[in-house]
Amino acid sequence: MTIRDDRKQHTRQTLLDAALKLMGDGRSFVSISLREVTREAGVVPTAFYRHFKDMDELGLAVVDEVTLSLRRLLREERLKAQGAGHIAIHSSVMMFLLYVRQESRYFDFLARERLSGSTKIREAIQREMNHLANDLVTDFRLFPEMQNLPTEDLSMIANLVVNTAINWCGEILSLPAEQVRLQYELSLRAVNQLRLIFVGAMHWRSSQSPVAKAV
Repeated sequence: MTIRDDRKQHTRQTLLDAALKLMGDGRSFVSISLREVTREAGVVPTAFYRHFKDMDELGLAVVDEVTLSLRRLLREERLKAQGAGHIAIHSSVMMFLLYVRQESRYFDFLARERLSGSTKIREAIQREMNHLANDLVTDFRLFPEMQNLPTEDLSMIANLVVNTAINWCGEILSLPAEQVRLQYELSLRAVNQLRLIFVGAMHWRSSQSPVAKAV
């Protein structure tokens, strides 16, 4: 990377950070103006357009920034579990919650904007959640406990896991950093929620299966 490329990347990241900082007071992304972002970033408005065509594109970059890293981390965790021959619920949950804490501004953005953001950003977040679910479906097929389930059922289970995990974000981010006990209790509850999902999955029979039709 050249010095010019490095500066360009730095400016781009500064703009992302500025938008997230402005949201730190509870503001929605759509309420933040381009001029506010550039003022917070310490650059002129024309510099913004060298990186993004509008605020929606900046918001999409925020979505990409966090979800690509999250998919990589979760994939690494699941590969470890695959080597152990079982679904590593506890370690995956702990890793996810730690990452949410570390990247709190990004996950606060996701948790809030997936329901109330602009149409483009809501759709982008939903697409990324679908990608996460598809990743899970692929990995589920590698575990003996899940191999006999049809694709439709695996997809339903994966989407339930992803939506449950995203719902944890608001909870974990609302807890003060010093409330270690409450964070620990949340992590145990999260583990148990996933265990319940997977226990149910092991005994699930879809409406299309012969067993289900006979019930």
